[in-house]
Amino acid sequence: MTRPRVDGRKARGERRRAEIVEATLRVIERDGVAGVTHRTVAAEAGVPTTSTTYHFATLDDLLSGALVWSAEQCASEVYWMIDRARTKGSRGVNELAELLADWLGPRRRRAIAEYELYLLAARRPELRPAARRWLDVLTSMVRQPGDESGVQLRTYLAGVDGLLMQGLIDDEPPTAEQLRPVVRFMFRDLG
Repeated sequence: MTRPRVDGRKARGERRRAEIVEATLRVIERDGVAGVTHRTVAAEAGVPTTSTTYHFATLDDLLSGALVWSAEQCASEVYWMIDRARTKGSRGVNELAELLADWLGPRRRRAIAEYELYLLAARRPELRPAARRWLDVLTSMVRQPGDESGVQLRTYLAGVDGLLMQGLIDDEPPTAEQLRPVVRFMFRDLG
C-alpha cells in the first residue's frame, strides 16, 4: 500500500500562514487592532512583508484570518471541555468556571485581543462572518437534544460573553471559585 504524497510546499505555506495569524494576535495583544499593519505583523512573525501580503492581500484579510483562527481555537477548546465534562458525568460547571478564570487571568491579553477583533466586526461588516464563526461552529458541535433551534446554547454563550466582558474590565480577574456559582446559575435548567 502506498502512502498519499504530501505536498511539502502546501504544508510550508499553511505553517507560514498560521505563524502570520499568531503574530497578528500578538501584535493586537500588545498594540491593539490599530497597531496591525503588514509591516508590524511581518516583523513580529520574523518574515518578510511580502510573505504577509502573499498570504493576506489586505489588512481585512489579515484581521479576518486572525478572527477565524481564534474562533476555531476557542470553539475547539470549549468543545473538548464539554466532552471531558460529559465523560465525567458532569454538567461542566467546574470546567467552564476554570476555563473562564484562565481566559481572564493568565490568558487575559489574548482574550482582550480576540474581543477587540470581535468588536471590530461591529464596525466592519466584511468581518462579521468571521466574528460569527465561533458561535456557528460551537453551536453545530454541541447542540443539545431538544434545542434544535440552538436557542438554549446561544443563551449560555451570551452569558459566557457577558462574564468575559465583565471580567476583562475588573481590576482583579475573578477566580474559578467566584465564577462557579454564576456558571451554576446559568446552567440551572440543564437536565
